[in-house]
Amino acid sequence: MRSLLFTSAIFATSLLGQTNADLPDLIVDQASLRQHWVVRTENLPASFCSVQEGGLTPGEHLLLRFTVSTPNVGTADLAVGDPNAHIQAGDGLFEFATCHHHFHFRHYALYELLDQNGHVWRAAKRGFCMIDVEKYGAYPGPNSVSRQFASCGAPGTPGNQGITAGWADTYVWKLGGQYVVLDGGDGQAVVPPGEYVLRITVNPPFIAQAGEPCPATDTKGFCHQFAESDYANNTSLVTVTVPDHNGRQAVGPLKNEPISPVEPVDP
Repeated sequence: MRSLLFTSAIFATSLLGQTNADLPDLIVDQASLRQHWVVRTENLPASFCSVQEGGLTPGEHLLLRFTVSTPNVGTADLAVGDPNAHIQAGDGLFEFATCHHHFHFRHYALYELLDQNGHVWRAAKRGFCMIDVEKYGAYPGPNSVSRQFASCGAPGTPGNQGITAGWADTYVWKLGGQYVVLDGGDGQAVVPPGEYVLRITVNPPFIAQAGEPCPATDTKGFCHQFAESDYANNTSLVTVTVPDHNGRQAVGPLKNEPISPVEPVDP
C-alpha cells in the first residue's frame, strides 16, 4: 500500500499530453475555510451515509463541520472524464458509493485536524464527486468560461468529472462527511478542548511502493495523482477552537446555522 506524507491513500490518474505551461493548478480556498466552520452537537442516525461509511456509532456526537472549496487556478482544465471508463480500465481511480448511488473519486483531498503536538484526527469524508460547482472569483484568467463537468456518473450512466479552469469543486459544511468527530464516536481519540489547526490538502503527495504507479512527480520527488503546475499551494491551514463545554452551544462562524434533520449528499 502506498504511503502518503500525511496519511494513506490508494488511487491513480494522469493528465497526458500537457506541458508545464498547460496544466491545472488546484488550491484550497483558505478564506472560505476560515469563514465556514462550526463546532456543535448533532444527532447522527444510522441512516446517514456518513455514519455508515465512516464507521460511526449512531447517536449524538460533538462535531467540527467545515466547508472545503478547491478552485482550479491553472491554465488548463482538470479533465478526468467518465468514471465508467476508469472502472472498466481497473485503474483504481473511482469507486461506487452504494449509499450515494454514484461514483466517487477516491482520496481527492485530505481533511485533518492537528493539535500542537502534531497528533492527527481524520474527517469522516470518504469519497468525492469532482465537478464544477461554482465559479472562483479570484481566478487570474477569464471568468467567462462555462461549466463543463457536472455529472458524477453511475454504473451504466455516463458521468463527466473534473474541474474547469476558473471553477471550484465545493463541499459545503452541511454535506455528509464534512466533519471531524470530536468525542471519539468514530474510534479515534477524543479531541480535548483547546485550539487546533484544520489542515486541508488537495491532490496530496505520496511515496509509491514497489510496483505502484507514480502518475505525476513534484520537484521533491513525491508522487501525486494528477499533474499540476504548482504543488506548493495545495494545502490550507486555519485555526479552530474546540470549546470546554459539551458543544450544545455552538462555536464558530456558523454557530447560528440550524441543524438539518436530514443529511444532504454531494451531487
